Amino acid sequence: MPIKVLFICHGNICRSVMAEFIFKNMVAQRGLTDQVVVASAATSREEIGNDMYPPAKRKLDQKKIPYGPHRARQIAKSDYEAYDLILCMEEYNIRNLRRIIPEDPMGKIKLLLDYSERPRDIADPWYSGDFEEAYQDIVEGCRGLLDDLFGPQSI
Repeated sequence: MPIKVLFICHGNICRSVMAEFIFKNMVAQRGLTDQVVVASAATSREEIGNDMYPPAKRKLDQKKIPYGPHRARQIAKSDYEAYDLILCMEEYNIRNLRRIIPEDPMGKIKLLLDYSERPRDIADPWYSGDFEEAYQDIVEGCRGLLDDLFGPQSI
């Protein structure tokens, strides 16, 4: 049974979708694609149906991270049962998520950077304009998550 991971941000056009494709790439590089299902969603309805934000695509292109077509969607209450982990980019996302999924009896809802040595929020590049910082933070969290799930990769 694969582990199902859902990345969450406000609009699902920057951070969460970047995390989706960054994590998919890391999983593929470790030969684990049959063991992990990865998706992303928003807490808001603002960007539903929209593609990934062009500066986010440019950052993934610059880092040679493959990505495919994307249509932003809002998380649904049913996603709680469908996914093993629901990883938010910042505390604000968790607060908004609580309107849709008020309870977390299985402890599935966390911050992505809870899987780093320095847990913190990932700043929203929609506002900061700093897609490099967001990328680096997402990579840090995704590496920590992958190591937590499958153990550190030996070099």
